[in-house]
Amino acid sequence: MRALLDFLVKYYHWLIFIALEGISLVLLFQFNHYQNSVWLTTANTVVGRINDWEQQALRYMTLGEVNEALTQRNLLLEQNNRALAQHINELSHDSTRSERLQADRLEGIKLIPARITTNSVMRRDNLMTINVGEADGVLPEMGVVSGTGIVGIVFMTSPHYSIVLPLLNSRSNISCRLRGTKYFGSLKWDGAHPLYAILDDIPRHARFKIGDIVETSGFSSVFPAGLFVGKVKTIENSDDGLSYKLRVQLSIDFARLQDVCVVAQKFQAEIKDLEQRADSLMNQ
Repeated sequence: MRALLDFLVKYYHWLIFIALEGISLVLLFQFNHYQNSVWLTTANTVVGRINDWEQQALRYMTLGEVNEALTQRNLLLEQNNRALAQHINELSHDSTRSERLQADRLEGIKLIPARITTNSVMRRDNLMTINVGEADGVLPEMGVVSGTGIVGIVFMTSPHYSIVLPLLNSRSNISCRLRGTKYFGSLKWDGAHPLYAILDDIPRHARFKIGDIVETSGFSSVFPAGLFVGKVKTIENSDDGLSYKLRVQLSIDFARLQDVCVVAQKFQAEIKDLEQRADSLMNQ
């Protein structure tokens, strides 16, 4: 209290001056129309700018949620587009059945949004860490996708994090096909460039061209059929000359990837267990 009184005594003349200036300004703007209009215009401009800054800050803070929503939406749109392309001819006179088949194709697919916490693209065996795990319903061998294509397969899990084996890993091996055909092969990475992978084992009698779309074949419980992978960039003969080897330009730039989704398919664990039991019996 003593310090406050000393402050008031020391600077009382400045405080009186500020108070009188404030009263003068109030009287000036209140009883003069021109000055009042200038004040209101300036005040509205300042308040509007502050509100604009606040909205920009809020939008920036919610960009992560928007990215996750767009990733999920893009995947669903890709599936819908694929379903339409397959059934448009035979179902052109039955829209109800077409919609039902599209819904059946998407039924049982749960998307778990995730953010990449660590990533690498320059090694031969790259790995990726995402911020979801067993507590979120993620299990090993679930597929991982982004809004523009497939990313990889879950390799290991902990309660809250998972290690992903991306396409950019020499151990990655994903069944893919040429869209619009029945021809499929194995998509692998040769370690040469992070934007390209190799699709092996395409038969010599297959008909295709540069620029054709490569997509998931659906011949596993990891990815549903029809997910975009990339486009054919070059065509080469295989090492044994019995098939084609296609260099595929991937749809994803892994160096810039931030948000992904884990694909949890219905009955995936049951299918995987059945396949493992069959393999063990065949190896006996």
